[in-house]
Amino acid sequence: MLIHMKMKNTIKIYTLILTALFMFTSIISKTSSAQETGGTITDIEGNRYRTVIIGGQEWMGENLKVTRFNDGKEIPCVHEMDEWTRFTGPAYSWYDNDISNKDNYGALYNWFAASSGKLCPAGWRVPDDSDWEELTGFLGGLNVAGGKLKETGTSHWTLPNSGATNETGFSALPGGYRYGQYWARGIFYEMGVNGYWWSVTECTDTHSWSRTIHAGNIRVYRSFFTKNKGFSVRCIKVN
Repeated sequence: MLIHMKMKNTIKIYTLILTALFMFTSIISKTSSAQETGGTITDIEGNRYRTVIIGGQEWMGENLKVTRFNDGKEIPCVHEMDEWTRFTGPAYSWYDNDISNKDNYGALYNWFAASSGKLCPAGWRVPDDSDWEELTGFLGGLNVAGGKLKETGTSHWTLPNSGATNETGFSALPGGYRYGQYWARGIFYEMGVNGYWWSVTECTDTHSWSRTIHAGNIRVYRSFFTKNKGFSVRCIKVN
């Protein structure tokens, strides 16, 4: 009888411990990945963007598509291939020079536009390298953050869109990029496969840090590229 009671007490203790561990794990999981509802912001041209709160940051939940700086000045839209590679001031284009890509993917900006300090709506800015590091760190690191940021499904991402959960609401899209080097003549590449986003942090006089997310895995890649490439932009709210 005494042995039976001891066994029952032991089972109760183990049950309580397992329940506590489950609750603790659930809390940690929710803290590290749960999406918080943001709001909306509107740029100078009236384009409205959904926002999302991830950790202590508020981000756009869509790629930027504005064609004027927040002071009203137009950003040059560069269509011609060779001109894009030679351009040394702010510029943008639509992927394949096709404005029908605007609504889904936004514009592709060179770094000179991204780093101008006037690209995002008032109260918002283009993130620097440390902003991206904070975002991916909150989501568990570069090796896993991509899946939590990617839009799910294959409406925009090519197969297999591995590990995409979009649990953050960030809805990263594969907007591809535009070459800046002379040997590629400003061609467009990798829509559906990769998304590239600028940071304003320079790596060298000719290169800047950026982030890439790929259809084939759950990583976020921290890389540096030449400043005259065309990448997507996400704005972050100024604290």
